[in-house]
This record gives sequence, C-alpha cells and structure tokens, in this order.
Amino acid sequence: MKKGLRKGLTSYGDDDFSLFLRRVFIKAMGYSDDALSRPIIGITNTASDYNACHGNVPQLIEAIKRGVMLAGGLPMAFPTLSIHESFAHPTSMFLRNLMAMETEEMIRAQPMDAVVLVSGCDKTVPAQLMAAASVDLPALVVVTGPMMTGHYQGERLGACTDCRRLWSRYRAGEIDSDTINETSARLAPTAGTCMVMGTASTMACMTEALGMMLPGGATIPAVHADRLRFAEASGKRAVELAAEDLRPSAIMTAPAFRNSLVTLQAIGGSTNGLIHMTAVARRAGVEIDLREFDTIGRDVPVLVDLKPSGDHYMEHLHEAGGLNTVLRELKDHLELDASTVSGESLGVNIELGERVTEQTVVRGKADPIRDAGGIAVLFGNLAPGGAVIKHAAASVELMRHSGRAIVFDSLPDLAKRIDDPELDVVPEDILVLRNAGPKGAPGMPEAGSFPIPGKLAERGVKDMVRISDARMSGTAFGTIVLHVTPESYVGGPLALVRTGDHVTLDVEQRLLQLDISDADLAERRRQWQSPAEHAGSERGYMKLFLQSVEQADRGCDFDFM
Repeated sequence: MKKGLRKGLTSYGDDDFSLFLRRVFIKAMGYSDDALSRPIIGITNTASDYNACHGNVPQLIEAIKRGVMLAGGLPMAFPTLSIHESFAHPTSMFLRNLMAMETEEMIRAQPMDAVVLVSGCDKTVPAQLMAAASVDLPALVVVTGPMMTGHYQGERLGACTDCRRLWSRYRAGEIDSDTINETSARLAPTAGTCMVMGTASTMACMTEALGMMLPGGATIPAVHADRLRFAEASGKRAVELAAEDLRPSAIMTAPAFRNSLVTLQAIGGSTNGLIHMTAVARRAGVEIDLREFDTIGRDVPVLVDLKPSGDHYMEHLHEAGGLNTVLRELKDHLELDASTVSGESLGVNIELGERVTEQTVVRGKADPIRDAGGIAVLFGNLAPGGAVIKHAAASVELMRHSGRAIVFDSLPDLAKRIDDPELDVVPEDILVLRNAGPKGAPGMPEAGSFPIPGKLAERGVKDMVRISDARMSGTAFGTIVLHVTPESYVGGPLALVRTGDHVTLDVEQRLLQLDISDADLAERRRQWQSPAEHAGSERGYMKLFLQSVEQADRGCDFDFM
C-alpha cells in the first residue's frame, strides 16, 4: 500500500513524473525532504467568518499540528465546508450531505495516511463521520467544544435553550425589545458550540461513545487549555493510527452504534442525533432499527441534568467528569468490548477515565432525571414509517392528548397565520405543520418547534402539541412530534390531515393517530395532488438534493451514497 506523498498520485500517465511534480510544488511551501518523508496527517479546517462555533479552530489546528510533529508526522491542514446553523439558507441540514461528499472527496484526492476531523456546530460532526465511514482511512474527531455560559441580571444564560425561552417571553409581551436586544450579547459569550445538550453536544457525546474520539473529548469547553491539550493528543494519536492502520471500519461497528444510541437516550440528547447517526451507520453498512432504538429508550433512563431536559450546562457536565461519568453508570447497557480510536476498548477507557465522586449533574440509575430515555418513537396511521418525540423535554400533561388539528400547509403559511388574531385556535388544539420535511422544505429545517400562536402566548400558554415532518433544534423544548415519515411532500399521511380533524397522541402507547376511517384516509389519498416544484429545482445542488435525499428513517442521506 502506498504511503505519504505516493498516495493517490495525479494521473499524468507517468507515476514517477507525477511524484516528481508533486514534490516540486510542495517544496514551494518550504518543506524539506526529511519532512516530506514522514507520515502525512490531514487536518480539516472548518473555520469561517460566519461560524462562531468554530472560532477556536485555528488554535485547535495549531495544537493538532504540534501533536503530529511531536509524534514524527507531517501535518497538512486543508479547508472544507464550514456550516453554521444560523448562517445556512434554507437550513444547515440541506448542506450536510454536500459537506460529507466534499470532505470524502478531499480526503481521497489528497495524500494523507490519517486524518483529524475538526468539527463542532451541528451538521459538521455527522458530515465528517459519514465521510470517514465512506473513505475508511484512519481517522479521529476533535470537536471545538461547548461555549461557556453568560449572565444577565444575575441569571445564568446559555445558547440556545435560553434563546428560545427568552424569545417566547418576548413574543408573549413579558419582556421588551430593549431587554431582548441586551440578552443577545449575553447568550453566546465565547467561541464554541451551544453549551446545552443541543445537537452539537449530543453529537460530540455520541461520537465519543461510538469510539471515534479520544476519551474525555466531548465535554471540554472550547476556551479551556485542556481543549488544546486534547487536540495535541489527538494529533499524536493520528500518527499512531496511521502506523497501526486502525480504520473506521474496525471501530464503527454495530455494537459501537448501539453504544452511541444508548448514550443518546441517557443524556436526553437531540432528536437530530438519531437522524445523523442513522446516516453515519448506513455509510458503515449498519442499519439502525427505530423500534430497537425505542426499546433502548424504555430501558435506559435519562441520567444527565442538563438543559433543555434539566438545569445545568455542558461546563458542569465536564466538571462532573464528562461523558465518562455517564458511561460508567451505563455499563450494564453498553457493548464494552467495542473498539475505539484510543486503541483500547470502550470498557477499558471507562475504567481509566476520571472519577468525580462529589457531583450532582449525572444521576445514578436509582435516581434518574427520567425513568425512560429522552426520545420515543411513535407509529400509527399518521406515521407509518415512524416519528419521534423528545419527551424528556416535553410537558407531562400532554403525553396523552387528543385534540382538533389546526393545519399549516407550509412554512410561509405558518409565518403568515400563526400570529393572526383571527386564527381559530385554543390551547387544547394540536398544531400541524406539513411540507417541512427533507424534500418539502427543502432540507428538513429545525422548524418543528414552531411558536405558540401569538394570541395564546399572550394569554400565558407555554406549550401545545405540535406535529410536523420537520426537525427540531436539540436546544428546544416542548411537546413536539417530529420526523413524521413519510413526509407530506411525497404524499405521506400528514399531507391528508385537514383542519378540524381529530388527532391522538399517546406517548406511552407510542401512538400517533389521525382519527378517521381507513376508507376515508384512502379516499383522501386518491384526491391528493403533488405540491408544486421548488424554485431552482431544475439545476445544481438543489436538483441533486431533491432527486436523491432519503427520508428521516434512513438518515436523510443521498440514496446513491
């Protein structure tokens, strides 16, 4: 097998000339023959002026380079897409597969013996794991880490759970425009990802449990010196991975994916974690079964007291011993023999990890935050392919609820009517949003946690049952049913719901039901007509996306990947 500069030579019809030309141009960068004889370790550069979550990436790259050189390797950083949730139109999920493809092809195209995947905000971690699974080059992940918390008027604040809470109060008229503007400078006070158990923190924890990150790396705050020391250690380990030829295919196995799903349930993690890890698993040839995931959730309790399911923030989880404290409590549910990038099994990593005895963030199994896991999977005539609800962050009194459907046909329709004083809606109704799925939106945006109607918010209504084929930010909260599959845009049952219909949600029974007869449902299906095509769908990435994206139960990856 070819190593170093000899890997993946450019096609000139003469390999010796290809290598000669490669040396000519790399020497223009000032490298010596000694440096060029070392194992080459690629490092993804996902920094961007648009991406505050990756604001510390330049520092991380320098630390990773230091570790690589200390271990005798040659570090080579290269740029890839940088995706930030708040700066991606129409949604970051629309671009996840593009980032996965680009990262995969850049790893294939450039000579490297191993790669360090630097990521952070939401879709970047799964995109890189998808690429790693497809390329199967020795790889490990370094995340940017969570932000520190901010403060306002003596209250601790954290993006973005408190962003949503304060915005809801602003919409309800409880705080004024000056206050909401002042808090905008306090909610995200440092570089790094959201400091709650949002999607970024969820994916970091799942990646460590999966074995694709060195132990302890999921929770270190972005601005801590330990984050840089961890990056250095990861650079060193990447050189060793190249020598050992320890590939993702030896780590990302069915038992490892099960460990990541057990972790997702126990941390009260983001529903996005299920979609993302499903996509990663399918790249690795492993199928995630939604019913099995739900069974895990019935057996595994929520142990982590973090927003939005609890009270604390990621810096507190780190002080409590990080993910290792959680994994130690979960040992009876984990596949402890699963391999990891450390070279040791997950079980050994747990035993070698830090033990913090006096902490209140991670509960024991005898005293959980919730007796069941954070996410339940629902089925019924509204979701024959499944839907999910993060019941750990929902209202207990709405876990079993029937009500009249109030239907919004699209995101523009929602924006137009949700705050209309004439909207016929009461707190007991069930809000339904359709055409917000993978193809319908397009890109399956985080619109599932859409707001309470303005006139109800002003009366103090904090939660209602909301159902959609969209996603929800891991930082959000509420009784929100998501990922309804198949989506309405392709003719799923959600497309057949009418305002005034009766809908039943029963989380204990895992039921999501439109209360009409099968005959009536079939007749509506015969009458249904496909929505109009999206603007711009005749060309480019939009065309590729709409033609190829799969449904939520298959991870929303492209069918040809």
